[in-house]
Amino acid sequence: MRTMMKWVTVFGLASGLSLGVATIALAEMAKWNLDKDHTTLGFQVVHMVVSKTKGKFTEYSGTVEMDVEKREFKTFEAVIQTASVTTDHQKRDDHLRSADFFDAKTFPTMTYKMKSYTKSGDQYTAIGDITLLGVTKELTLVGTFNGVAQDPWGNTRAGFTASGTMNRKDFGMKFSKLLDNGGLMVSDEVQLILAIDVIKEKKVEKVKH
Repeated sequence: MRTMMKWVTVFGLASGLSLGVATIALAEMAKWNLDKDHTTLGFQVVHMVVSKTKGKFTEYSGTVEMDVEKREFKTFEAVIQTASVTTDHQKRDDHLRSADFFDAKTFPTMTYKMKSYTKSGDQYTAIGDITLLGVTKELTLVGTFNGVAQDPWGNTRAGFTASGTMNRKDFGMKFSKLLDNGGLMVSDEVQLILAIDVIKEKKVEKVKH
């Protein structure tokens, strides 16, 4: 009986240690990459006062460093190809890529880099630098961390939603036309609407020789 109790105790300690190691392994700062198939970097502007025109970017890359167990973040960076802007209207998209707006030939990328963030409940407020048309300004994004899940292919995923506003004229994007009622054909304020899906980068095991 004592021998059996001894082995039960040893087994229990070993299991507890294994569980502790697993917990520690999850609670770590890790790198996550944006999944282009399930991420939307969108925006919308008021058009002629009465409606809103929506668009998005289709070519980009980005990384997040975070500890999902603690819900803590270290970095969030993204590089967006400006020529990938689309509003599902060819003529309008060509105009957006021109020097009147994104000037994609001269400035092929826009970037975002988080500098700090605060948390209140489930809501995060991130402050970062966005660089567009060679001009860098602070941008505030307010968002929610949606959680973590395992997909059928063995990847660990996490998701966010976030939004923010920016004034395009702050970056030198001044093109517009006045309407008869005094309003603008395209609003100066741009609303950003982000739905972000990231995949945890898998560690590459070193092969022992």
